[in-house]
Amino acid sequence: MDVLVIVVLVIVVALVFDFTNGFHDTANAMATSVATGALKPRTAVLISAVLNVVGAFLSTEVAKTVSQGIIREGQDGVHISPTMIFAGLVGAVLWNLATWYLGLPSSSTHALFGGLIGASIIGAGLDSVSWSTVVSKVVLPALLSPVIAGVIALVATYLAYVLTKNATTHGAATGFRHGQTVSASLVSLAHGTNDAQKTMGVITLTLIAANYQDAGTGPALWVILACGLAIGLGTYTGGWRIMQTVGKKISDVQSPQGFAAETSSAATILVSSHLGFALSTTHVTSGSVIGSGLGKKLADVRWSVVGRIVVAWVITLPAAAVVGGLATWLASTSAVGLVLVAVLALAGGLTFYVLAKRKPISHDDVAAGSTEPTDQAEPQPAGAPT
Repeated sequence: MDVLVIVVLVIVVALVFDFTNGFHDTANAMATSVATGALKPRTAVLISAVLNVVGAFLSTEVAKTVSQGIIREGQDGVHISPTMIFAGLVGAVLWNLATWYLGLPSSSTHALFGGLIGASIIGAGLDSVSWSTVVSKVVLPALLSPVIAGVIALVATYLAYVLTKNATTHGAATGFRHGQTVSASLVSLAHGTNDAQKTMGVITLTLIAANYQDAGTGPALWVILACGLAIGLGTYTGGWRIMQTVGKKISDVQSPQGFAAETSSAATILVSSHLGFALSTTHVTSGSVIGSGLGKKLADVRWSVVGRIVVAWVITLPAAAVVGGLATWLASTSAVGLVLVAVLALAGGLTFYVLAKRKPISHDDVAAGSTEPTDQAEPQPAGAPT
């Protein structure tokens, strides 16, 4: 099949992935704000969508990590073909849709990298992957970022309750809710600087592999714009299933917790984006929400839900790698195999969409019960002064 046709197909699927990344990860920025009533659901996703687009233009360091670091470049160019990249994207998209249907805040980042790594191993061998980059820029940030964000959120939440005398100081709760508008917006901006970059890196990698772009160069302006708009549009559609999990099922989030969680998430993501770490914003946000729950009472976390989320985190990369590897094996056989992979991917995506329609979750479900009494007393965190 003509290389240009495959490249166009990869770009289309990459933008579809970016769209799924948007609605899959909307919860990263806005779940706690909607849960506490700080923002109306539709207002929240609109703000998040716009700032995701803006964030996409602020940094390209993560995009360079994807396009220049994870897949090795040999003397004859990169060791991965556009067909393999297409197959890897199929694995990432299907995993995103599966975890979205289940309401699990898994990592779109690890789904993408898993798909690409699986495709590279099957299509070009183990040496095609730069394992040192995977460990330093993907695995270590995945292990450390939720812990760091969680500890920051725990301390910030504890201090918020102590300094405002359990949020009974006049205007404290209202002030925290207003503060959440700013902190949630920062998370959205940070999300654009990190997650939108990954699809830019994939498209750039495809153009380099097809010899349409020089090796070692960053994403073109049209790539940045297309990826920013795709993730922004996906964000605006909502992603209410995962937002319900992050905002309500992990912990009963109140405005001081939400402010602390969002601020710690934004700080962690922005620093990582500047350093080129392709971390999972989902891991960071979930870690922050857990930390904010612990900071409130040192016990206010539903560990059964956390357990399901952690299991999803652990299996995301290998599961996407298996799908990406199988798709590569089939797509590389012939043009018929490539078309068959595309058809199966479309069928899989439609299946999850139909299943979700049978058990819909809307913004009303996320916002239900989110009206937080203004400036009422709440239980003290352990060790707080009375």
